[in-house]
Amino acid sequence: MRVALLGPVAWRTPPQAYGPWELVVSLLAEGLVARGVDVTLFATLDSQTSAKLDGVCPKPYNEDPQLDGRVWEALHIGHCLERSGEFDLVHNHLDWLPLTMSRSFRAPMLTTIHGFGDRRILPAYQRSTSAFVSVSDADRAPELEYLATVHHGIDVSHWPFVPEPGEALVVFGRIHPDKATADAVEIALRVGRPLIICGPVHDETYYAEQVAPHLDGESVRYLGNVGGADRARVLGQAAALLHPLGFDEPFGLSVVEAMACGTPVIAYRRGALPETVEEALTGYLVDDADGAVAAMPRALALDRARVAAEARRRFSADRMVEEYLAVYEHLLATSKAHR
Repeated sequence: MRVALLGPVAWRTPPQAYGPWELVVSLLAEGLVARGVDVTLFATLDSQTSAKLDGVCPKPYNEDPQLDGRVWEALHIGHCLERSGEFDLVHNHLDWLPLTMSRSFRAPMLTTIHGFGDRRILPAYQRSTSAFVSVSDADRAPELEYLATVHHGIDVSHWPFVPEPGEALVVFGRIHPDKATADAVEIALRVGRPLIICGPVHDETYYAEQVAPHLDGESVRYLGNVGGADRARVLGQAAALLHPLGFDEPFGLSVVEAMACGTPVIAYRRGALPETVEEALTGYLVDDADGAVAAMPRALALDRARVAAEARRRFSADRMVEEYLAVYEHLLATSKAHR
């Protein structure tokens, strides 16, 4: 099987810090190669992979203001399109733009929908010839048909179990009203525990007005865009992960990563969170800051070994790769029968 993985170019694959789509694509590429699949990864040219690497974008456009993301994404997709006849399948992880060209691709296209940032892009999906996979049942658009839901997986070896955490709570993700970072600050202050904030600032005004005034280096600390081993260390040493939300999140990788370390999660009951957090086993789902404050003692009392075991059982990269392979085989069989 010859598979083209069309990855994003906002960040390197795998990302050095933030970059959830790039991380999933990297894990999928490595898992497919390990199973003998002939994989070509279309990503930034500074990406690191055991697959064959191809692309035109020299480095992530989010790291260089001289690179216009719209231009480089279009060039990136066009390059994959030119080579599409060499593959049995093109697996798109680059949102809606490749769908506008799907009828020109010379191989069946599968698109993983990592989330609808804006439902105004729905016509691109409806008019395409691509097949679709959702990353959670909660994120499915009723107007579309899907081949499967495949929850994201993680390389569990990168998330060591920590049986004895510190006192601090942690919130991980982009600093933006969607992620309700200010709610996490409120929750931590109300329960009297220090808070560590990690992630890129995606809304400067929100950060300046609702987050930065609380930063004092002790009760509330901001560590920036943390990745790699530091990310695992911060998540593993946390007493709990706070995951408030201002939108219906399609998945939430930091939730799974924290749980794999044994860290329980207190999350808002929105989007895919009911599919990832198991009530009273790996964390608690609440509706607001008041609920999070009330749930804190119960979350901190959870058995961290059970939290880690359940996360590793449900969200391994191996499971994700096997599920995608099954989708590939189904799509190829269906395409062959159709032809």
